[in-house]
Amino acid sequence: MKEKIANLILNAATSAYEKGDLPSAEFSEIEVEVPKIESHGDFSTNIAMIMASALKMPPRKIATAITKNLIDQKEMLANTEIAGPGFINFFLKASSWHPILRKIHAEDSRYGAADLGKGKKIQVEFVSANPTGPLHVGHGRGAAVGDSVANILRFCGYDVETEYYINDSGRQIETLGRSVFLRYKELYGMDVQFPQDYYQGDYIRDFAKEIKSLGGKALLEQDEEKSVSDCARFAARSITAQIRQDLTDFGVTYDKWYSEQSLYDAGTVSAVIDDFKNKKIIYEKDGALWFKTAEFGDEKDRVVVRQNGQTTYFASDIAYHRNKFERGFERVIDVWGADHHGYIQRVAASIQASGHQKDQFNVILVQLVNLLRGGEPVAMSTRAGEFVTLSDVVSEVGRDAARFLFLTRNYESPLDFDLELAKQKTNDNPVFYVQYVHARIASILRKGKERGIQHINWEDESVATLKALEEINLIKTMSRYPEVIKSSAVNMEPHRLTFYLMGLASDFHAYYNKHRVLTDDPLLSHGRLYMVTAVQKVIRNGLTLLGVSAPEKM
Repeated sequence: MKEKIANLILNAATSAYEKGDLPSAEFSEIEVEVPKIESHGDFSTNIAMIMASALKMPPRKIATAITKNLIDQKEMLANTEIAGPGFINFFLKASSWHPILRKIHAEDSRYGAADLGKGKKIQVEFVSANPTGPLHVGHGRGAAVGDSVANILRFCGYDVETEYYINDSGRQIETLGRSVFLRYKELYGMDVQFPQDYYQGDYIRDFAKEIKSLGGKALLEQDEEKSVSDCARFAARSITAQIRQDLTDFGVTYDKWYSEQSLYDAGTVSAVIDDFKNKKIIYEKDGALWFKTAEFGDEKDRVVVRQNGQTTYFASDIAYHRNKFERGFERVIDVWGADHHGYIQRVAASIQASGHQKDQFNVILVQLVNLLRGGEPVAMSTRAGEFVTLSDVVSEVGRDAARFLFLTRNYESPLDFDLELAKQKTNDNPVFYVQYVHARIASILRKGKERGIQHINWEDESVATLKALEEINLIKTMSRYPEVIKSSAVNMEPHRLTFYLMGLASDFHAYYNKHRVLTDDPLLSHGRLYMVTAVQKVIRNGLTLLGVSAPEKM
């Protein structure tokens, strides 16, 4: 609709120029906005003020020339007015909004889709938690964000591939193995000293018991370092399998799971280090190898190989991100926890050093989740204690509630997640509030069929009955859906869609509380059924992109 108004303005300016009312019809890009105040019309533009300098005319005189030349728009416009220094406000007739309904019905599940990406190949990597323990609620928020961003980008014409990077190499995996091995030794009555920085959850004891059950004393009868390695591989493999299952239960599946260890096994890490050494990007100092990240905007150079010959995590990250581009991705998006903020610049430096542009790399930083129960904080700890896992949350509140609530705030802001609110079947629960609209409309459609209304199609006479303020507001809100999708994709912010759906649900509830859909007037009933079916389609489309179901009954 904004494009239509912009075209009207441009045509009017051309007509004004031809008549001598304007000295030129070479207008800059015409911006059309929805006024914040309803009395200012359906749309507004400040083009007269923007063009005043170029045309050497007062803005109100330009606005007058444009409005005077809005020819043959009686079918679309109810009125236009010039406000303030030169704003042009447009008031549309109710019938001008009706074609939106036809568009929604025609495009159905593709309504809102765009071709912003034009097939551009993008990778979205998210969660990628170390396989050293179960996923917690923070990982859940990252999973909801990453999966929704991927869905929205795909819907907007990008060729998107999702990936989980398995950190199955390095010090944390060795610590995992030693943690399990010590608990294994405990099972045989051996006295062990358990360091504070080792993993101490119950799951570590469970792994030790399982290893004992499978192999008895075998680990005590071989070299300890090999036993630690065997424990590490067993535990990491088991945890990765559980992570995969927890994410599947959360509605998240990946196109690819990529092993960090595979980079070492294939010699990729050593190859990129050698390459950068030859290019003088990596240099030796104090027995260690350093990457010249400061030359690419980082605050200082970073170590990639320590004095003892061990590579840092940064070394494998350099290799991994170069590998992403070698696989043909034109842009890579990483979803990280907020505590990784300081890591962005060094990875960006490695991408630039590999010959790629800085803007080909985006990082989404997801802030913490504060878990509440009835408004009271739920105790959560890290390595040493008990914590609430993502699986616990999904089991208690359900996948739909968890995903939707994780997306109700911008990921740049901390999120309060109340377990009791998530379970409520009331309008205070945002996901219930939205899903209930879809289910309510499904119920109305079933009742319509009971009355013999089998086919709901566009009919000029029935759609023309849609004149009530609440009906037009509903259609206006639905007309904004494609714009919301585009802005969600461009900004990689799925919460924009969540907010939109809550707004659409609010408009529907306001309408439904005042008007009956099924009335004694067949034409009016058919028109309203056509409209609420469109609402149902938009709700379903939006929820699908968020990975949330659209129930027929609740």
